[in-house]
Amino acid sequence: MTNPIAKIVRRARSNFFWSFVFLDAAKREAIFAAYAFARHTDDLVDDASDPEDAASRLTDWRTELDACYTGKPTTDITIALRPITEQYGIPKAYFSELINGVEMDLSKDRYQTFEELHTYCYRVASIVGLICIEIFGYENSETKDYATDLGMALQLTNILRDVGEDAGRGRIYLPIEDLGRFGCSEDSILSWKYDESFRELMAFQCQRARSYYTTAADHLAELDRKQMFPAETMGRIYFAILAKIEKCEYRVYDQRITISTLWKVAIAARSWLFR
Repeated sequence: MTNPIAKIVRRARSNFFWSFVFLDAAKREAIFAAYAFARHTDDLVDDASDPEDAASRLTDWRTELDACYTGKPTTDITIALRPITEQYGIPKAYFSELINGVEMDLSKDRYQTFEELHTYCYRVASIVGLICIEIFGYENSETKDYATDLGMALQLTNILRDVGEDAGRGRIYLPIEDLGRFGCSEDSILSWKYDESFRELMAFQCQRARSYYTTAADHLAELDRKQMFPAETMGRIYFAILAKIEKCEYRVYDQRITISTLWKVAIAARSWLFR
């Protein structure tokens, strides 16, 4: 693994690391190369001076993605990614959709309906799952549905965990139509108001996330279960976080809900041993 890629991976949160630590070296490095692309795409927006600068950076990044797929990459990340895309046959459209998803944050800080949010989650999370399963290997086409729904479950869990953090940046990812359904105003989210309306809203959102974990499991054929143990690890880690959000009665404003490293290690080890 090149030093620039290693540097990006070291900055990854431990949820990511423990999900892939038991992969064989070749596939682990392939996953890390794909992760580096995704992480850098996020950073292009996060580190930009303003939305116009971010949009320009993403335009240049799309050009670099084109270069990667024509065999003429110029950055450390795309140079590392190029052989991975060839070896595992990862469609260029997946990476393009990932860029599209990140770009949505430049123009949207609210999602009126779940359908709108679904598009965002698909682009920034389900697509990553679809990339990963090309590297893991699979035989049943329904495993793509597994990756799509698991990605949705993970992203919805992220959104629920980060409600307060996002509100601090003026963003609300919970569908506005759902806020209205439970009598929860945008101002109450932005001001971190914790009341019965918020708890009911969060309970509804948690149940929605749970439904995606369930449908993902239903799509995973026994034929591909062994290869999917890294994805199953990620799913179990995030499901544990979701359960903890529920257990603490949705008190996500003043704390970041997580689970211990030991717990993550245990989940990863169990997924690998019983794959």
